[in-house]
Amino acid sequence: MDIVKKKPKKTLFNNKGVIITIAVIIVIVLVSYAKASLNNVSLARKDILLATVKKGDIDVTVEGYGKLTSEKLQLITTLTQATVEEIILKPGARVTKESVIVKLANPELQQQVESAEYSLAESKANLRQLKLNQKRETLVEKSNYLELVSQHKGARLTLTAQNKLVKSGIVKQIDYQESILREEQLKERIAIFKERNEQLGEVHKEAVNIQLERIKQVEQRLTIAKNRHSKLIVKAGFDGVLQRLSVKLGQSLSPGQEVALIGSVTELIALIRVPQNKVQLVKVGQNVLVDTRQETIMGKVMRIDPIVEQNTVEVEISFPDKLPQSARPEQNIDAVITAEILENIYYLDRPANVKAHSETALYQLN
Repeated sequence: MDIVKKKPKKTLFNNKGVIITIAVIIVIVLVSYAKASLNNVSLARKDILLATVKKGDIDVTVEGYGKLTSEKLQLITTLTQATVEEIILKPGARVTKESVIVKLANPELQQQVESAEYSLAESKANLRQLKLNQKRETLVEKSNYLELVSQHKGARLTLTAQNKLVKSGIVKQIDYQESILREEQLKERIAIFKERNEQLGEVHKEAVNIQLERIKQVEQRLTIAKNRHSKLIVKAGFDGVLQRLSVKLGQSLSPGQEVALIGSVTELIALIRVPQNKVQLVKVGQNVLVDTRQETIMGKVMRIDPIVEQNTVEVEISFPDKLPQSARPEQNIDAVITAEILENIYYLDRPANVKAHSETALYQLN
């Protein structure tokens, strides 16, 4: 029996040459597309910084941050050992010269005051007793002097009477000579008494001066004790604001230990920190715009600290005499120092992180 075989149909994909040709064409197309894709880069809009070239004047500025601080500061310390008995004011409070900040306690100081007062009273009593004794002694000496004068007058009268009677023999010569000797002795005693009274007056005066000097020393000791005791009531000392209180209730303080820091309110300066790599642009006398977060204040650079801390340098800014009411010590601020003004130049506002005298690549937007 004969079987009829069918011949396979010839298609395009059954031809090996055609398949190879199609594959080559596909590879060429893919390579061309890849090359075209490499030449065209796509970026998101948020990743691109756009800026317009401008012409005009531009300020070269240096930014910093810091705080306002009092130009006039007063540190209050303890004079003696004491214990904090009462805290009257807290940091931030406005104070006057007589404002009481803290009350301290020290029983020994009170005892010293009382002891000095007792010594002063005793010394004054001794002075009064001394003057009474001197007065009594002066009266005794005066009485003795008057008695000598009286005796001398009697001796002279006797001598005068015997002088007339001795010639007639009524009075013996020896009695007359004794009268002469007695009168001379009394005369010498009176002269010595006068000299002694003068010296006694000087002695009395010097004794009073010595006692007065003792009283003065006791008064000085009392004044010192009272002054130290009065310092237990800690006062501000001048008008300003209490910036720092360094004690707690019941704390025991040593002599010279800090109690509080008082700063002026009207006399303020700004202490800001600027980057170390930009401090070379800052010069004394440059204008500064200080932002207190409420308003702005114009100032000038007064001092540049030579010490570098944490890659920053401290710059001191001074202000005019009259400051806004919002300005207060320890207030955080931002500052912009105008280093110089470049006139009539081409510039871009962005990028902002480009360093001076450096080069960077930019693309011109088509």
